[in-house]
Amino acid sequence: MFTLAHLSDLHLALTPKSSELASKRGLGYINWQRKRKYIHSPDVLTAVTRDLQARSAEHVVVTGDLSNFSLPGEYAWARRWLDSIGRPADVTVIPGNHDVYVRGAEELPGKFWGDYMRGDDGLERFPFVRRRDDVALIALSTAVPTGPFLATGRLGQRQLARFAETLAHTRGSFRVVLIHHPPVSPARRYFRRLVDAADLRAVLAAKGAELLLHGHDHRRSLVWLPGTGQKKIPAIGVPSASAHAKYAHEDPAGYNVFRIDGSSDGWRCETVSYQRGSDGTIGECARFRLY
Repeated sequence: MFTLAHLSDLHLALTPKSSELASKRGLGYINWQRKRKYIHSPDVLTAVTRDLQARSAEHVVVTGDLSNFSLPGEYAWARRWLDSIGRPADVTVIPGNHDVYVRGAEELPGKFWGDYMRGDDGLERFPFVRRRDDVALIALSTAVPTGPFLATGRLGQRQLARFAETLAHTRGSFRVVLIHHPPVSPARRYFRRLVDAADLRAVLAAKGAELLLHGHDHRRSLVWLPGTGQKKIPAIGVPSASAHAKYAHEDPAGYNVFRIDGSSDGWRCETVSYQRGSDGTIGECARFRLY
């Protein structure tokens, strides 16, 4: 059995310098001061981290938005947090839109977290693949700089083409697709959607996968996507790992643990969800079988 933990959207935020507020960060900082600083708490993340470490998962995946304003100090802070979670071989990271919040920040996630964002072949590009036992972790990046009031993501045709090839080459393994933006978004999230989500879903329907994990929406979710033949692919989202309470459509902080067993002749996968309660403790809130 292979145990895989998934958490996302840390939103580690520092105060931008006055010279950094002329960009999109200025509007983001206003939003942080008005609302977001009351939602995301480093203390909550610390509690979630301690609980996660007690579970002793074999591998941890973090699906983006480790930083908030794409500031150098935030990347360094996130790096220290990653080092506390585990070795780069045991932790896989992909960037989110907040990790490339402004133009010029595209290379910074790789600069600070590169050894957590590298495939078994040593190449630094997306998608990358990490094989762990019978599991193939396939990491995508939807992180692109966007204008004010936008939080959209994009894969692009080149990455989608490589993704299709990767899914074919890893057939027979339990393929876990890692992505920041969800593959399906409601109309109210139009300006925060994955713009080529339909192309992503088409690749998944043609090539198949066993599981897709995402963040971005800050809520627990499960959507079944069309796969090959009659098979369906579970796409599962998690809340922000630093959210101290429920807010609007968002859930309190938490994470998921997946217990994967079996073979290509018949996979078994159980999901256990953990969530921060109103008393501040982290506890199991759901358990169900995917396969």
